Amino acid sequence: MDIALILSAVIAVIIILVGLGIYNDIIARHNGVQRAWSDVLVYERQKTKVLDQLQKVLADFMVFESSLLEKITGLRSAINALPAGANGNALTNVETASREVMGGLRIAFEAYPDLKASEAANNMMREIAEQQENVGAAITIYNRNVELFNNAIEMFPGSVVNGLFNKKIRVTPFSDTEASQGFSYTPNA
Repeated sequence: MDIALILSAVIAVIIILVGLGIYNDIIARHNGVQRAWSDVLVYERQKTKVLDQLQKVLADFMVFESSLLEKITGLRSAINALPAGANGNALTNVETASREVMGGLRIAFEAYPDLKASEAANNMMREIAEQQENVGAAITIYNRNVELFNNAIEMFPGSVVNGLFNKKIRVTPFSDTEASQGFSYTPNA
């Protein structure tokens, strides 16, 4: 009988330790998602700083391209309106506005190549493109962290531990519907 009691105690300790490990893993993955989202916000806000400088340079262009200023202002507002909490859906408007601004800038520079500000503006466009690449990389990392977190809270035994203790909810990854419309392939569900 002493062996059965000792064996039961060892099994109970193992179950508790495994449960604590799963609980801590869920918390760590949730924190990873929040950190990755913060990185996306940092890159978007860095892009805002470059846009502020670009806005000054584009004052020379405003005679030719008044709508571009509105698009840049709208993009800055969209970036500043991103929530502090992880939300892949909120990033859709910002990425669409970024594409519109970049397209408008390319058209403006091609139409008016002799403007004195064009070289500075071209340098800033390269900086914005680099910032946009950073945002893309941060989104990739964010979506990977979201996948790992969602798997941790939805798959057994993490779903049991999460249901009993953490009560964390599924996080929405970022998806670009505009980009996905260009593909005819869809994975089998």
